[in-house]
Amino acid sequence: MKRKVIVTAINDLLQTPEGLELLADFPRTLVIAHLRKITEESRSKQLLEGANPKTNQEILNEARVKLVNDHQPTLKKVINGTGTILHTNLGRSNLAPCIKEDLFHVAFGFSNVEYVLETGERGSRYAHLEKLLQKLTGAEAALVVNNNAAAVLLTLSALAKGKEVVVSRGELVEIGGSFRIPEIMELSGCHLKEIGTTNKTHKKDYLQATEEEFEGLILKVHTSNYSIKGFTAEVDLKDLKEIASTRNIPLVYDMGSGVLTSLANYGVETGYTVKEVLSTGVDIVTFSGDKLLGGPQAGIIVGKKEYIEKMKEHQLTRALRVDKMTIAALEGTLRLYLDEIKAISSIPTLNMLTLSKEELHRKAICLMKSLFRLEGLQVKLIEGISQVGGGSMPDVELSSWLLALEPENLSTTSFVEALRKASIPIILRIKKEQCLLDIRTVNETDFPIVINMIRETLDSHR
Repeated sequence: MKRKVIVTAINDLLQTPEGLELLADFPRTLVIAHLRKITEESRSKQLLEGANPKTNQEILNEARVKLVNDHQPTLKKVINGTGTILHTNLGRSNLAPCIKEDLFHVAFGFSNVEYVLETGERGSRYAHLEKLLQKLTGAEAALVVNNNAAAVLLTLSALAKGKEVVVSRGELVEIGGSFRIPEIMELSGCHLKEIGTTNKTHKKDYLQATEEEFEGLILKVHTSNYSIKGFTAEVDLKDLKEIASTRNIPLVYDMGSGVLTSLANYGVETGYTVKEVLSTGVDIVTFSGDKLLGGPQAGIIVGKKEYIEKMKEHQLTRALRVDKMTIAALEGTLRLYLDEIKAISSIPTLNMLTLSKEELHRKAICLMKSLFRLEGLQVKLIEGISQVGGGSMPDVELSSWLLALEPENLSTTSFVEALRKASIPIILRIKKEQCLLDIRTVNETDFPIVINMIRETLDSHR
């Protein structure tokens, strides 16, 4: 005797209260596609395996679960418990909360991005940022594109296409994601002229390379991702500027991660600021808008007006230009730098870099007390090291306080994986079979989220 197959009409499902709710919450085409797939799978199992058919309620419930999962944004908030402040995979810099309102108005309404309110004429989008950058760095002019690799590409294309560019072998770095200085130079149409060795480059190397009516430029690249120690030598910016002036050629410095204010008074050695670099006479400096600056992803070019003007007129500038949201976020961040104390307290990157050991200990104790209340979890307070990350300051280690989390019913790997897959993911690190949460990169306002996500994870694995 043949088993009767129950056929559920999609239209009947859509007319139920649950079906109408699905149509209100999700696109109609997606709702129908999921209902159809679930009902077809139910029929196949009934025919082939003799399984009981799913009820309408079961079909609708399953459809809602699948729609919720499929319709969620893939880019979402995560809690960074790794201790790496500029974590490239987790979005690097967080914007200052105090600029949120300005960014909101620009993002969700019309704005004067290329409109001069005083005259009613068309203006330049770069004007919103240029005066601020001039004031903060002492540069004659400034231009902003979409990242620092683009800034280097535009600089070389505008100033050295078809010409030679002198670079020390020790500075032919890979920026990240397999983007390399030699390849960017090739793309710009200039010709790489390597000098020196990996560990040593001398003044005479630059002098010899720029003899005989040399018409290109000298490019110095900050080795942001690594450092070479021991038997080394490099030429400082003042000496390079002297050579460039003698040869009547530009000196360009790819600074990588731009520093606008020194953090030395807070125990963090960030190296030269952009203003200090320009004071040596360097003609063009390029650096990132995120990373140590603490703004949105952008490539900032500052320096001599005659060279910046050439870049503004170059066709690549249109392709590499920034949008209104980047301009608003960067302008808001730069304005904070007009008051150094406000910048350090307001910009999350600077704030995390300068947190004292005492403040970190207070934060750690506060979170630990709440985690102690969770059943099935052991928590220990230990000392550890945070990293700057983001291709910045590879030698700098920041003393921090960490929470070592030990769940009773989960292995270390399973616990880390479960938190990574939580509704609001928490990213931890594993060291010596311990689940470690570095308090430096966790905002206190997110402590309730951390507690709830850990509680839910523990409860689901009892």
